[in-house]
Amino acid sequence: MPHPISTLGAAHTAISLVTFAAGFVSFARYRTIESASRSGRVYLVGMLISVLTSFGLSSTGGFNVGHALGILALLATLGGLVIPKLNFLGRVRPYLSQFAFGFSFFLLLVPGINETLTRLPASHPLASGPESPLVRGALATWLGIFVVGSIVQFLWLRSQRSRA
Repeated sequence: MPHPISTLGAAHTAISLVTFAAGFVSFARYRTIESASRSGRVYLVGMLISVLTSFGLSSTGGFNVGHALGILALLATLGGLVIPKLNFLGRVRPYLSQFAFGFSFFLLLVPGINETLTRLPASHPLASGPESPLVRGALATWLGIFVVGSIVQFLWLRSQRSRA
């Protein structure tokens, strides 16, 4: 029987799903996480709340890898906001900023993939834990999507700069 989800866990999951949807919408509309757009703002606030609520969750009773990934995601998100203001970075600012936002989006799903595969369906979860081949394969696929997506995004940003 999988571990039951707590009220905090359910709230964290709902917030994370809204955050994921907002990031996805921003990528679909703008090909970036556009922090000035509504979807971008929802993503940024949702990321903060999602990570903060994750600190109250722990199957091990203390600080775990999920918490570390959350801190890393917050740092990446902060980097995505700060990098455009760093003039010394010159023309690479939009690339670095969007890479940081994309990396935070990538990190948002890493614990989610593990949790989903080890909890659903409730009667017989698909995977037994993070070491499961299914979880590892799903994470490897997600990493591949992130790498290819980052390359496509960089090429798109470059084409936009060429047009301007």
